[in-house]
Amino acid sequence: MLSFPGVYKIDIQQGNVITQDMVNQLRPGMTREQVRFVMGEALLPDSFNTDRWDYIYSFQPGDKARTQQTLSLFFKNDQLAYFEGDMRPGGDDNSVNDQVRAAADKDAQNAKDQAEKSIQDE
Repeated sequence: MLSFPGVYKIDIQQGNVITQDMVNQLRPGMTREQVRFVMGEALLPDSFNTDRWDYIYSFQPGDKARTQQTLSLFFKNDQLAYFEGDMRPGGDDNSVNDQVRAAADKDAQNAKDQAEKSIQDE
């Protein structure tokens, strides 16, 4: 891939943000409405299987590799039966949040540095 030195590369976020706090709130027996309140609308509705909701989130910082998280929820009799994916309930890992926060902090610092430099150049 062709790369130019000094060119700013934007951060790319796609899909549904999935945080550990959201996963920790999921419980078997929750209704679809309760799950939708916690997780939001599923990114990939399966028209052939309405009892499965898939959530996918991908984040690529401009200068680093892309990370992706997936979570699949399965319903039975309109209640959450189980779920599987990259995150488990009870954890405290918010790596996506940490990545987004770090990228935002870096962007803010770069903007501040550029503003200070332009003031000094005047």
